[in-house]
Amino acid sequence: MTVVLDPTAELRPEARERVARPESLNGLTVGLLDISKPRGDIFLNRVEEKLIGLGANVKRFKKPTFTKPAPVDLRHEIAVSCDAVIEALAD
Repeated sequence: MTVVLDPTAELRPEARERVARPESLNGLTVGLLDISKPRGDIFLNRVEEKLIGLGANVKRFKKPTFTKPAPVDLRHEIAVSCDAVIEALAD
C-alpha cells in the first residue's frame, strides 16, 4: 500500500482510489504543469524531452503563482485535454 500525503491544509484526509497507469505513453497527451517556482521550467524541459522520446504528445501549462491552487479554468483545461499530468515542484 502506498500512502501519499496531500500538502494542502485539509482538516481530514480524503481517501482516493489510484488511477490505473497506461501501459504506454505512446500517442497519449501528457500535461506538464509548472507551478511557477524558480527552475521548475528547467526540470520540465528535460521531462518533456524524455516524454517526446517515448512517443507522448506534450502540452505545457503554468500556474500564475505557486502560493495558491491552480485556477479552476486551468485545472479544467488540463483535465479535458490531457491523458496524464506531471506537476513540477522545485526547491
